[in-house]
Amino acid sequence: MSARYVIHLPVVAADLPAAQRLARVVGRWISVLPMSDPGEMTVSEEDSQFLRHRVFCDVRLPGGRRCALRDGHDGECSRRLRR
Repeated sequence: MSARYVIHLPVVAADLPAAQRLARVVGRWISVLPMSDPGEMTVSEEDSQFLRHRVFCDVRLPGGRRCALRDGHDGECSRRLRR
C-alpha cells in the first residue's frame, strides 16, 4: 500500500483552456515545494471528473524532474518554459 496522499483542490474556470492555463500557473508556482508533482496535474469538467485532461508533459528528464512544457507541446522537452 502506498504511503503517499494526494490533495484535490477544486478550482473553477469557465472552460477547458482557462482551466489548463490556471493549472499551469498553479503548477509552476507550487513546483518550488519539494513534495509537489505538477507533472501529474489534470483538469476535468465538474460533472465528468472521471475524464481528465493532463496539463503538463509527463516526460521525466535526467535528474528526475519533469518537462515544464504543456501537454502535447511541439519539439523537445525542456525544464524551462519557451518564450
